[in-house]
Amino acid sequence: MIGRLSGTLLEKQPPHVVVDAHGVGYELDVPMSTLYVLPAVGAKVELFTHLVVREDAQLLYGFASRVERDLFRELIKISGIGAKIALAILSGLSGDELALAIASEDVARLSKVPGIGKKTAERLVLELKGKLGGLPVTGGVPSMTAAAPAGVNNDILHALLALGYNEREAGAAIKDLPAGTEVSDGIRQALKRLARV
Repeated sequence: MIGRLSGTLLEKQPPHVVVDAHGVGYELDVPMSTLYVLPAVGAKVELFTHLVVREDAQLLYGFASRVERDLFRELIKISGIGAKIALAILSGLSGDELALAIASEDVARLSKVPGIGKKTAERLVLELKGKLGGLPVTGGVPSMTAAAPAGVNNDILHALLALGYNEREAGAAIKDLPAGTEVSDGIRQALKRLARV
């Protein structure tokens, strides 16, 4: 089992990143909350990981913190919640927001995450009630300080599509973003707009 990966960040293509560790490029799927805090391409990075071995693939998931990885592991234990939906949940809700939604049985808030219907949200509440109390969840996601690359709106759009939103929803969410918005901040603002819909 690969539990942690340290190396040089080679690529950031939401929701994928590539980390070079001693000459081997590891491709990882990461939630947007992790993507927000990654350094610039070419910098050193360390991620907590979870490896899934299937008959047809070996998939590596990366997280900025151990807590985030623990939340992911709790989510994928639930029937009907695969890794993709677990990443979408962690991308749409911070650890605190998820814990609060579970504790207050806020099915409506949970079902705003792409891929989560009312029944799945109810199952999340039922399965996770009382299980997140031991996890030291943290507050919101810090923002990145790197300058926005060219085609920022395109990067934000691709990130939203990867999270399961359709082109119409994603396009509407990024339509009024101010010029010069960083990718991480743009994704965060777009997710907030989509959560209100």
